[in-house]
Amino acid sequence: MTERSLNGRAEGAVTGAESFSEEETRRIAAEIGEKALPGEIYALYGDLGAGKTVFAKGFAEGLGIRAAVTSPTFNIVKEYEGGRLPFFHFDVYRIADPEEMLAIGFEEYFYRDGICLIEWAELVEELLPPDIRRVHILPHPDGQDGHRIIKVE
Repeated sequence: MTERSLNGRAEGAVTGAESFSEEETRRIAAEIGEKALPGEIYALYGDLGAGKTVFAKGFAEGLGIRAAVTSPTFNIVKEYEGGRLPFFHFDVYRIADPEEMLAIGFEEYFYRDGICLIEWAELVEELLPPDIRRVHILPHPDGQDGHRIIKVE
């Protein structure tokens, strides 16, 4: 893994961090959110319970959003204002077919001057533009509860 700035633009570059708790995951995500630029898309990957929503909460904090961030599982997308940039939080876990995303006009969010963060991005991978930030939240090989590896590409 190559260590580099979380805001670097080099293609294929990967940065990583270890988290030992939900609080640390939020802090790491907040640091990424502080550096996020208008129009960026962050795709979150990880198993059920990996910490994707915890990451989203921290990311929103990094954008300066004070509203309580919750998973938009039944809404697909929630919009948050009041921070440095608008935050569009998607959870596509319940999407049965990527065509459903097209029906709600989700691509329009990509071209607004905000930040898109998509939980369960692998379910709509074919609809995502190529220049996205991929965030993998993985269990640490030591198997300790709450111990995660966070990789940003």
